[in-house]
Amino acid sequence: MKIIDKYNKRADKVNSLLCVGLDSEFEKLPVKFKNKKNPQFEFNKRIIEQTHKYAAVYKPNIAFYEARGDKGIRELKMTMEYLQKRYSDIFTICDCKRADIGNTNNGYVESLFNWFGFDAITLHPYLGSEALKPFLERKDKGCIVLCRTSNPGAGELQDLKSSGKSVWQIVAQKVKKDWNRNNNCMLVVGATYPQEMKTIRKLTGAMTFLVPGIGAQGGSVKDVLEAGLNNQRKGLIINSSRGIIFSDNPAREAEKLRDEINKYR
Repeated sequence: MKIIDKYNKRADKVNSLLCVGLDSEFEKLPVKFKNKKNPQFEFNKRIIEQTHKYAAVYKPNIAFYEARGDKGIRELKMTMEYLQKRYSDIFTICDCKRADIGNTNNGYVESLFNWFGFDAITLHPYLGSEALKPFLERKDKGCIVLCRTSNPGAGELQDLKSSGKSVWQIVAQKVKKDWNRNNNCMLVVGATYPQEMKTIRKLTGAMTFLVPGIGAQGGSVKDVLEAGLNNQRKGLIINSSRGIIFSDNPAREAEKLRDEINKYR
């Protein structure tokens, strides 16, 4: 089974393309969680229990856990163990944006894929496929390559042109034609650039996109769905973090976004 099949199966099961970002920044946690022995884990557990009916994916950003040293790493591991035990069919992504020489990547593979047990991780393309080989060779895991990111300054490098093509176009084509030999590659394509997303969809066929930028960054659900759906009416993992996890009612916010996404499917 291709790794993307796990996501598609979960998306079909709960009729959802929603990814809940477990960006559990310690300083933003409610006081009642800060006072617990395992604050980030207890907070995550509450979010998972309130939102799992609507979520196809959970995506922790590892920076918020690394910031607390060994305590945060332990609580991210606890979160993953909780998901694996209770909701093993939900797709998991580590937002870690890793990339280094191949040697060092072997350590990341061991940590993120084998020890934490993530289904997929985010990766930088800048070092090329030779350096990313330890990730790309893992047929059982997903490699989500940064392509057109959602941040306002993305164009500083990504809009540079070579032979008439923008860097993000070159990355999309390179991943599609050369790097996806094991059918385990996806792309990060920001919600804030729907026209570019439309072009990337044409370049990559049915490939799945991880889509940040909805909510706080101003991306439009309608624009994303119109630009990015593939021929199976999927192909998108639409992430929301702060707008769900720090709301007064995470379940309601997750359901509302799931329903808005489905409105345009």
